[in-house]
Amino acid sequence: MQQNELELIEKIVHLNRVAKVVKGGRRFRFSALVVVGDGKGSLGYGLGKANQVPDAIRKASDKAKKNMVNVALSGSTIPFQVTGAYGSARVLLKPAGAGTGIIAGGPVRAAMEAIGVKNILTKAIGTNNPHNVVKATIEGLKTLTSPEAVSELRGKTIEYAEVK
Repeated sequence: MQQNELELIEKIVHLNRVAKVVKGGRRFRFSALVVVGDGKGSLGYGLGKANQVPDAIRKASDKAKKNMVNVALSGSTIPFQVTGAYGSARVLLKPAGAGTGIIAGGPVRAAMEAIGVKNILTKAIGTNNPHNVVKATIEGLKTLTSPEAVSELRGKTIEYAEVK
């Protein structure tokens, strides 16, 4: 999977500073949670830890690029409603009509912007821990299948209702 580095969208979801108390005082380290997408249906997340913020972000984005997954999109939204779960985090993702925008909280919004979704309704349920919310979002998106794939499996043709 060869991808151009310039076309990837990188969003920082969460930065955390942790302190270790030593004899001379406190030592600070940073962890960064980053989502990376191509704006066309691929998404990955990564967690990086380092002594400096830029190093943590770089490590996180490198890990995110390595574990990218492809998602079936339907235009500027998702094909059907889905719930993703990871730990106690549940994320409800509902398709929305054109012009709705991204109705989502921080971690889910970052993932949707990176993947290229323009219209969606979401609700994070159970926890607001950004790590688990991002993982639940990706679990939900992984279960999506395109209408074309489903019609092929069922041996049916796709017929769209006429909008009056």
